[in-house]
Amino acid sequence: MSRKLSRRSFLLGSALTTAGATMINATPSFAAAPSEREVPQSVGPGEVVIDLHVNGEVHRLTVEPRMTLAEALRGPLGLTGTKIGCDRGACSACTVWLDAKPVCSCMLLAVEVGSQKVTTIEGLAHGEKLHPVQAAFVEHDALQCGYCTPGMVMSCAALLERNANPTAAQVQSAISGHACRCGTYPHAIAATLAAAKVRRG
Repeated sequence: MSRKLSRRSFLLGSALTTAGATMINATPSFAAAPSEREVPQSVGPGEVVIDLHVNGEVHRLTVEPRMTLAEALRGPLGLTGTKIGCDRGACSACTVWLDAKPVCSCMLLAVEVGSQKVTTIEGLAHGEKLHPVQAAFVEHDALQCGYCTPGMVMSCAALLERNANPTAAQVQSAISGHACRCGTYPHAIAATLAAAKVRRG
């Protein structure tokens, strides 16, 4: 008696046949003795010399290609106002300006910066005179532990460079990527609106 071959039976049989053939022809990964395995070689360029334009000055540095901009700022340049939090672009604590645009410096290699101008929290003030956003953050108590503050200030100041009269919703959007465990977001919004008013005179 003949049985009708279903589509499911055909596909299952084909899969088992293919798998069996593969297992017969394949060489087990454990067949080679440890001494016969190739040891991966570390390859890549060595240290390179770069010029970083930071806060109006040019700094010549010798860095490893894997060094991030955040590490270069905090390490060789000693600009520790830029904080490294998550080190993967999720908390925005390391925010600086790159050609006046806020970026996460932990997500950018120092060798990638090239001739672009970097501004850090240290370069935001003019001498002893604080930037209006910096001053407003102090006046409105917009910081507690302060770890997220430099990055948040940089984003808020960048917003005012683009928009002299932002709404509270626009400020909220500008700081939406910043992780503040102390929850000072309402104070940061109030401070930024106050700074905008000062800048407008």
